[in-house]
Order: sequence, then C-alpha cells, then structure tokens
Amino acid sequence: MTIIARCYLAVRQIRSVLAHKDTVPEQFASAISLAAHQKAGDYTIAKLRFGFVSLAVDTLVLLCFTLGGGIQIISNYLSSLLDPGLLYQIILGITIFAIAGLISIPLDYYHQFIIEERFGFNKMTPRLFFSDLVKSTLIGLLIGLPLIWILLIVMGQLGDFWWFYAWILWCSFQFLMLFIYPTFIAPLFNKFLPLEDEALKARIEGLMQRTGFKSKGLFIMDGSKRSAHGNAYFTGMGSAKRVVFFDTLIKQLNAEEIEAVLGHELGHFKLRHITKRIIVSFLISLGFLALLGWLKTQPWFYAGLGTDASNATDMTALILFGLTLPAFTFFLSPIMAMSSRKHEFEADAFSAQYTEARHLISALVKMYEDNASTLTPDAWYSAFYDSHPPASIRIAHLTDLDKHERPA
Repeated sequence: MTIIARCYLAVRQIRSVLAHKDTVPEQFASAISLAAHQKAGDYTIAKLRFGFVSLAVDTLVLLCFTLGGGIQIISNYLSSLLDPGLLYQIILGITIFAIAGLISIPLDYYHQFIIEERFGFNKMTPRLFFSDLVKSTLIGLLIGLPLIWILLIVMGQLGDFWWFYAWILWCSFQFLMLFIYPTFIAPLFNKFLPLEDEALKARIEGLMQRTGFKSKGLFIMDGSKRSAHGNAYFTGMGSAKRVVFFDTLIKQLNAEEIEAVLGHELGHFKLRHITKRIIVSFLISLGFLALLGWLKTQPWFYAGLGTDASNATDMTALILFGLTLPAFTFFLSPIMAMSSRKHEFEADAFSAQYTEARHLISALVKMYEDNASTLTPDAWYSAFYDSHPPASIRIAHLTDLDKHERPA
C-alpha cells in the first residue's frame, strides 16, 4: 500500500510540473526566467524518476531480507560460527546493515555524479565522495557500536519494561549528540571559518541582540566543495549553539537578504520550534519502543517477516523493526509535514517582525531559482512531503506581511 501511494504521489508531482513547465507563474514572472523555471522542472522530474528506481531497489532489499529469508540465512550462518550472545548479535546487526549500505552506494553515487552533475549542482569529486563514506562509516561504528551494545544489555536484562529504560538511553544519546556534533563531528567533513565580513557581522549581531539570541559564533561553512546548493542553519544547544552559513548562500544573497534569512532561523529558536520538535520526537520514540517491546514477544512478528521465532534474538527484533517501520509510518507524513509548514509560516512572520519581509521574499526567490526548486508542486505531493510551504503560498503570505509593514 505504501509503495502504491508513493508511486501515485510521484506521478501526480511529475504531471503537475510538466503541465506548468512552459510558463513561469505570474507571481514569479518578473524575477525568474523561463529557462530557470524549466531547469527546475527538469531537475524535479529527474529526481522523481530516479526515485522510482530507488524505491524499487529498497523494496527488493526489504523483501529479500524478510520474506525472502535473508536475515534468517545470515543468522543461521553466523550461529554456526559463534556462540549466541552479544558478540553474535552485534555482528548480525553489522552484517545486515553493511549489506544494505553497500547496495545504496551505487544509488547515492548516481544521484550525486549523474543527476546533480547534469544540473550543475555537484561539486564533489569521487575521492571526496568515498572519503565521506569512509568517515561516516567509521564514526557510525565508533558511536553506534557502544550504543547498540548497551541497548542489547538493556533489552536482555531489564525485564518487560526494558523499552522505557531504552528510551531514557536514546534521549540521553540524542542530547549528547546536540553538543558533540557541531564541535567534533561536523569539522571532520567541512571547514568552519569565522565570519570576517565586518559589515555583515555587525548587521547579524545587531539582529541577534534585538531578538535576545546568543550563540557561540558566526561561521561560514565550505558547502561549495560538495554542492552548489545554498543554505543556513543553527546547530547545537545551549552554549554550543552556532550560526552557520554555507559559503554558497553568502555569494547568492546580499546583506539584507542574509539578515532576513537569519531572522527566519532565529524565529525557529525563539518560538521554541526546535524544542517542540525534540519533545514530539522523544514522545514518538517512546511509543515506538513500547510497540517494539510488545512485538518482540510475538511469534507472528518473526514468522510474518521470514524469520524463526524460536531462535530469534533481540537484535533480530531490532533489525526487523528498523527495516519495516518506514513502511507503516509513511501515512503519518502529512501530519508531520503540516506541523513543519506551520512552523515555517511562524518563523517567516518572526523574520518580518525584526527585518523586512520584502528582503526575505527576494532571498527566497533567489534560493528557489539557484536551487532549482519547482514553483508548481502538486498539492497532494506537497502535503505528504514538503516540510516548507509551496513557493507561491509562502511568498503570498510574506507579501501580505510586507503590505502590513508598509501600508500604502
């Protein structure tokens, strides 16, 4: 059912983009050329068509692991070599996810060096691609193995309510990563240099002072070594908060526009969107862990997914749950997307309160063009997938705010 829904939505999106490809929406006609609009359409369609391939591969892998008996075959082989215990379970988990990861590499490579390259967005070299892959794998093992080891101990030794203690472990880990990632992990992949443009720095610091925001610093990230896409974001929590601008964004926008974009990001923090999302995430994870706590005691859960319940381990339950959960949570996507879009409208309004809405409008239009974002998405597709409001609706909202700021 999920596969049918995803394909249907993708087809709707392709049809919507094609239907409007030859005419720039009137709202953007004075700012975006027909050539740029058509490029955005071609880029969107190329990604969607590739998405069909990715979906087919992911589905095949899932079926091979589960109904095809792949997990059981690997489990039987490892059990013939190792005694049952933590080491066996950890190696089983590593093996399954290593196979899935290896299968995804060609897909990631094609997306980066064929699709992104075709539309002028790729700045990576194959060497950097594989360097990132090795680093990510090593970091994942360094952080993930101890976490899984502790989780398996919790599952095996803390009784029927192990899932509650596992939830505390997960929440603690997530909080720890908020402090560790910006300081120790992100610099392994990118350079973060202090913002040196004194005029821009003064403008940004003035905005942060007006909004009562404090951060550990303003940084420029060398995003251009991987992609031509531009962005800005906050990372970290508490005293570890950092404001990060992609160098591509600095080149795309002028000072007023950068200030307006930052005002939007500040809005997320000041309106406690980040905190709300973390709380929701934690509550959802509690529900899922409680569900797993029940499922792992049900023989049908294993039998229905191609494994033998009589010799299933806690790792088997984790793998099956992790592989199949996305298929069952897909229809929750519109709820999460709707909440995110609401936050985006609120952050836009916050930016308009402390900067000028017209500057955020011009910044967004430039970013839509430079990032080849479609201006004519299908309504249903947008409802399921888009964390940000469609371009036309968002710009109309900001235009209305601008009129209130500057009455005729």
